Amino acid sequence: MDDIPVPLPAIPTRFMDRFRAFIRARHLAYRTEKTYCNWVREFIRFHDKRHPESMGAEEVNAWLSHLANNRNVAVNTQKTALNAVVFMYHQFLGRELGNLQFTNTNRGRKLPTVFSHDEAMSVLSNMQGTNRLVASLMYGSGLRVMEAARLRVQDVDFSEPCLFIRETKGDKWRRTILPASICESLKNQVEFALSLHRQDLEDGFGEVYMPGALAKKYPKAARSPAWQYVFPALRLSIDPRSGVRRRHHVGEQQIRRSVNDAIRATGIRKKASCHTFRHSFATNLLKRGTDIRSIQELLGHNDLTTTQIYTHVVGTHERGISSPLDA
Repeated sequence: MDDIPVPLPAIPTRFMDRFRAFIRARHLAYRTEKTYCNWVREFIRFHDKRHPESMGAEEVNAWLSHLANNRNVAVNTQKTALNAVVFMYHQFLGRELGNLQFTNTNRGRKLPTVFSHDEAMSVLSNMQGTNRLVASLMYGSGLRVMEAARLRVQDVDFSEPCLFIRETKGDKWRRTILPASICESLKNQVEFALSLHRQDLEDGFGEVYMPGALAKKYPKAARSPAWQYVFPALRLSIDPRSGVRRRHHVGEQQIRRSVNDAIRATGIRKKASCHTFRHSFATNLLKRGTDIRSIQELLGHNDLTTTQIYTHVVGTHERGISSPLDA
């Protein structure tokens, strides 16, 4: 249950506990909380565990420069570290850092690894059951592994057909396509999830985890069919925060292991993972002539420049570009 926040003391006193409580009060995603906390801890350790309140812009500059010069982190990694400490100082501590002057990393962004369509289908053919269906959604709809695992019954619209992705990175809702080729399998999966839910209700359970403050706003929604996970875990488990026994979604690690095993079985010698399916979704749409802004919307990217990285992956001949010598 890697998307359920760890419990905090009723009255947090330690710095990191107070920082976590502050983040949760602003309803940021739990992954954002974990990322920010990890970077803030690293910032503190780099400066020999000095308290952040005793430090400022000079120490932030030194740490960010260290990430660039000594650790050679990627551009986006340094940006994430910067965002974490700026959030801590500006939002949590209420202190302005002013104009920071640090060494920017010169390690460029790598081009994403992608599958050809045949490679993607070959990987899927080496998977079975729920894991195969989840991977099919990652390739066919451009979902991240966490988005596929957290899909709720109400998020699937078979009449359009489309998917509504609500529990996303950055909490940005979007709508994406649902491949017609897996609609029947997905309908069967939804029916299985709802039958499991009915059994849980009969056994005195049936309550599902609700994101953010929705549990308080809609107290009965946690037991409704609409909010149940499409890919439920096979066993009930204890929520570490509330102690409530309920059924969570299938584990992301389980999906990752299954995909990695399938890649090895296929014999594809690429540095590939679950996220390769999402990259492949974008590049294959681009090859078929889908405009870049539509792909940006389907992927849920805020910035078009993030989506444009795929134009460098697709070969020039696949985009209809030819040499003037061949004209």
